[in-house]
Amino acid sequence: MNLPYKLGYRMPAEWEKHSATWLTWPKNKISWPGNKLAQVESIYIQMMDALLANERVNLLVKDKETATRVLKILAVKKSNTSHLIFHQVNAVDTWIRDYGPLFVKRGRDKAFTKWIFNAWGGKYSDLARDTGIVDKLETLKPIQRFNAGIILEGGSIDMNGRGTCLTTEQCLLNPNRNKHLSRKQIEKYLNDYLGAKKVIWLKEGIEADDTDGHVDDITRFVAPRTIVTAVEPNRVDKNHAYLEENLHILKSATDQDGKKFQIIELPMPGVVGPGRSDTKHKRLPASYANFYIANQTVLVPVYSHKNDQKALAILKKVFPGRKIVGIECTPLVYGLGSIHCVTQQEPV
Repeated sequence: MNLPYKLGYRMPAEWEKHSATWLTWPKNKISWPGNKLAQVESIYIQMMDALLANERVNLLVKDKETATRVLKILAVKKSNTSHLIFHQVNAVDTWIRDYGPLFVKRGRDKAFTKWIFNAWGGKYSDLARDTGIVDKLETLKPIQRFNAGIILEGGSIDMNGRGTCLTTEQCLLNPNRNKHLSRKQIEKYLNDYLGAKKVIWLKEGIEADDTDGHVDDITRFVAPRTIVTAVEPNRVDKNHAYLEENLHILKSATDQDGKKFQIIELPMPGVVGPGRSDTKHKRLPASYANFYIANQTVLVPVYSHKNDQKALAILKKVFPGRKIVGIECTPLVYGLGSIHCVTQQEPV
């Protein structure tokens, strides 16, 4: 069997040069009821306006009418729509980070890995249909494809591009994903298909995260040996203990070459909410760590909280060569995900 890693492929780090960002235009009124969907559309326009200046955007839309409307809105903003490519594919929801292709590279050769999406452990049977979106994207058919054959969401991992992967036990070891696989077997899949020589296992994600602890809400690589991780000093907040334990693990962790990391602490935005009536949580899974690193910009979710500016200032120091774009994302996170959850990078 020709496995990507044995053929020399690896998953690049997010900060490596992109040829495109993939997005799916929002339309699910269950995720965003009432006027929230219109607010989320406005967030998408802000994201796309920032991205289109420096890279192509592949946007999935349900029909030509949606594409025409998006173009009209971007024209008013004088966005660079020459970099925008529409793909008429009727996705159920917007979480392309989790059901989209995970691209890998070998020199100038590019391929992608396809994993099974079961809507975060079978929580939403209608959304699980998006596991077939990759099959419907005509533009991917000429690209070499590797089918991993197990359940994995893109938001559950973060790669440094050199062979180290961040993830959480709460998600990847959850019996609602691949209960037939051991930790070592999962690590082998991450190595075989993404080039992960070393896996750092954090414990749990943040409160109210219905993905069972996606790592992109808590801890992110920002350079090969630099990690930004969320912290919550308020001991009454449930996130304090979770994030403190993860911070302790990171401080003793090493990369694929046995070298220690520089750890940069990122504040949390406190309790953002109220939470949705269809969950047991009284808050939303809001985090500044759910940022997206584009070619010349970093899109950062903010939540009209006093820590917004502190988080933006930290990330500005982390990414001196990129423009930090803060986008108010309280309406978006009502759908239980934020900017990183709805984006997917394609390397050059």
